[in-house]
Amino acid sequence: MAQFFSLHPEQPQPRLIRQAAEIIRAGGLAVFPTDSAYALGCQVGDASLLDRIRRIRGVDDRHHFTLMCRDLSEIATYARVDNSQFRLLKATTPGPYTFILEGTKELPRRVLHPKRKTIGLRIPEHAVVSALLAELGGPLLTSTLVLPGEKLPLADPDEIREQLGKQVDLIIEAGYCGPEATTVIDLTSGTPALVRAGRGDLTPFGLESA
Repeated sequence: MAQFFSLHPEQPQPRLIRQAAEIIRAGGLAVFPTDSAYALGCQVGDASLLDRIRRIRGVDDRHHFTLMCRDLSEIATYARVDNSQFRLLKATTPGPYTFILEGTKELPRRVLHPKRKTIGLRIPEHAVVSALLAELGGPLLTSTLVLPGEKLPLADPDEIREQLGKQVDLIIEAGYCGPEATTVIDLTSGTPALVRAGRGDLTPFGLESA
């Protein structure tokens, strides 16, 4: 049964952040809030945790996972970023965006898209997950908490606890996040391409929602 931590959304309790990080370091699968929606997340290298996320989400190995990072230098470690891409990232992070970029050799092949060798990258703007990333000292491999057959992410902590309490190891609750996922922008082709319109504004990319 999952442990359930209730954290302040703006000033998360350091003791609970430390305990949450310990659970994740020990191989735990966590649900936590972000600046767009609740997400599933774990350490990067564990293949069994990837399989658990895929089962919960009902997705296959072509699903784009997202690496949630602390800052731009961490993104540059795990993805190939040219000058124009870096300028866009700098102008729009932290925030509710996920960027599709080509992964580097720092990442295990199994977390990359099998054909494109790409991964989602993001820097969230939420005190709880920012504190968790700082305590971990590295990124989290994540996926938006959308269950099979649903269009919107789970947003209510009580509903998350009821539906996933036996499938994850930790649920971090920090209030209602809203049902809107990140805006996903593909930066691999030189020109920003909209993959999914979400919470993030499209104006910085010269894009419009379909």
